[in-house]
Amino acid sequence: MDFAALWEAALPFARYVETAARHRDLWEGVYRLARPPAWALEAVPDDAGVGLLVLAEDWCGDASNTVPIVARLADASPGLELRVLRRDEHPAVMDRYLTNGSRSIPIVVALDRHFRELGHWGPRPAELQAFVMANRGSVPKAELYPEVRRWYARDRGETTLREVLRLLAA
Repeated sequence: MDFAALWEAALPFARYVETAARHRDLWEGVYRLARPPAWALEAVPDDAGVGLLVLAEDWCGDASNTVPIVARLADASPGLELRVLRRDEHPAVMDRYLTNGSRSIPIVVALDRHFRELGHWGPRPAELQAFVMANRGSVPKAELYPEVRRWYARDRGETTLREVLRLLAA
């Protein structure tokens, strides 16, 4: 996988959101409200030199609830930079990060300054993913997704940030 070329092809977060066709307001709203906690900001060394390459699509509720928060952390941390690839335009990349055989997004791939993969995260915080997997066969989507949205609202991105930041420590 040529991560350097993918990085060059990826869009900075603000540009990605500008081109969002379906849920631009949601992405902008979550970003506007996101406030990385002090512990998250302190966890990123100024010289980390880490790129966060995100696979997403603007229609994805999980992406719109997590990526803006990670983008806000990257914007506030000199040691991080975030760029976004559209999943549907990069199927070979997406197929490298399948979740239970599915092209679930978002996927965050952490890259060192030499574009070597440090690890990846996604498509949801582990606790929420376990809840969704345990209930998706028995709870109708119309009931399940409001629960997912409530979980994201209560968590305020803290679990996502903890899990993504673990990639930097690896």
